[in-house]
Amino acid sequence: MRIGNASGFYGDRFDAMREMLTGGPLDVLTGDYLAELTMLILGRDRLKDPGRGYAKTYPRQLEECLGLAHERGVRLVTNAGGLNPAGLADAVRELAGRLGVPVRVAHVEGDDLTARYPGSLAAHAYLGGAGIAACLREGADIVVTGRVTDAALVTGPAMAHFGWGPGDHDRLAGAVVAGHVLECGTQATGGNYAFFTDHDPALLRRPGFPLAELHEDGTSVITKHDGTGGLVDVGTVTAQLLYETQGARYAGPDVTARLDTARLTQEGPDRVRITGVRGEAPPPTLKVGLNRFGGFRNEVALVLTGLDIERKAELVRAQLEDAFDTAGSRPADVRWDLARTDHPDADTEETASALLRLVVRDPDQAAVGRALSGAAVELALASYPGFHVMAPPGPGSPYGAFEDVYVPQDAVDHTAVLHDGRRLAVPPAEDTLVLETLEAPALPEPLPAGPTRRAPIGRVAGARSGDKGGNANVGVWARTDDAWRWLAHHLTTETFRSLLPECRELTVVRHVLPNLRALNFVVEGILGEGVASQARFDPQAKALGEWLRSRHLDIPEALL
Repeated sequence: MRIGNASGFYGDRFDAMREMLTGGPLDVLTGDYLAELTMLILGRDRLKDPGRGYAKTYPRQLEECLGLAHERGVRLVTNAGGLNPAGLADAVRELAGRLGVPVRVAHVEGDDLTARYPGSLAAHAYLGGAGIAACLREGADIVVTGRVTDAALVTGPAMAHFGWGPGDHDRLAGAVVAGHVLECGTQATGGNYAFFTDHDPALLRRPGFPLAELHEDGTSVITKHDGTGGLVDVGTVTAQLLYETQGARYAGPDVTARLDTARLTQEGPDRVRITGVRGEAPPPTLKVGLNRFGGFRNEVALVLTGLDIERKAELVRAQLEDAFDTAGSRPADVRWDLARTDHPDADTEETASALLRLVVRDPDQAAVGRALSGAAVELALASYPGFHVMAPPGPGSPYGAFEDVYVPQDAVDHTAVLHDGRRLAVPPAEDTLVLETLEAPALPEPLPAGPTRRAPIGRVAGARSGDKGGNANVGVWARTDDAWRWLAHHLTTETFRSLLPECRELTVVRHVLPNLRALNFVVEGILGEGVASQARFDPQAKALGEWLRSRHLDIPEALL
């Protein structure tokens, strides 16, 4: 089965659907539109209009691609239904009728648990692929879902195509790994790739979207349509495998995939084969993502130019803190960050300037609106020399908070709503296994002692990082066996903390994945209450891995 992906997030390249449908043969085309932040955005959309709550770009894409998919016999599976899969399914049916394209549209529901969690804006369980499979088996041409796991967009079609049952753990695990590689679109084909400088810039200017040639035994080949940009090699696939994962056990509603068993082989140009993936029974619980209103936030970036940067920062910080205390309206959370972007003897004013960023949060909008703007504006002629700000503070804006909880698999009414209106109940997994951490595997033999040179870690290792709620992960991999021998012994948890001072007081867990020559670090709590709370400069930890790669260690000269 050839299964492709045409969207990695809500807002991805609009013409990717047409590109995937016209670029080569496909059996199924998926689209991943959901993320933790997206659910919050869709929740706010639904507050304004109960008929919304789904990705509005999807029907617009189908406007020009639905007939093309039908002509080519490509079935479409998407989670663009978001908080309202039934609403999107109806919109697609209306579009198909208007265009005169005879397609059968089904949808999956049961993920919405908002009513069980008072105070939440959206609470949705991550469902597996069984509901998608039921829709496809009953003849659906298009399947719309709400919150399913990203990999379910692949496991569901695979179950239907190959006839796999819930006990086919190894096969399902192979599909999960393929789905995880596809889910973020061009991140598997050279997008956001640590070693982009090794390749012709023209090649990476417009990466094509990935597809998987999935086999009945669960093995797959990750590739892309001929003639599209980007590249697929062991490095790009490794990077995506490490993205937003934690330990060696990658748990989901269909199966727990053992990432430590996956083996990657470069089979040819833009072809990477994935074999050896083992699977275990899924855990007895489902993850539920809770999005709620967190309060109001505001920020101001003060520009500090030239000499005495630290003293200027001290002065204005003390002035603003005094203003908050005098007014009796100090925000509940006040955070200061000084970014030393200034250079000595700079030849432009911008490169002579640093930024002092003040972020405030409070349940009361007035405490972060008028209180901050009044205090900042009143200092315009009374603070450090050269006082100015990037932009005046606004009235304060609402922010969201994310957390995850877990419910038993049988706590949801997982239902496949077929194209003819029939409703099929999707039973929960009967064979389950409580998730436990694996023992750390043996490390390779260390490199023999030899001369070293101080250099950035990125000279010998790639990295990719991302967010999971309030946690971040940083996957680091080596491209050669010798570099792996050095990395496995020298990039310890203690070294990681010392290189990234933000992590020194946080829990950091290291997971070892020898088959991938990789280490995966999970940093707990660094993102506060999730991306929507914007707790740090890089709220999704997208560049945390690149910061790590820029840090210096004593590296064996033989590797450099």
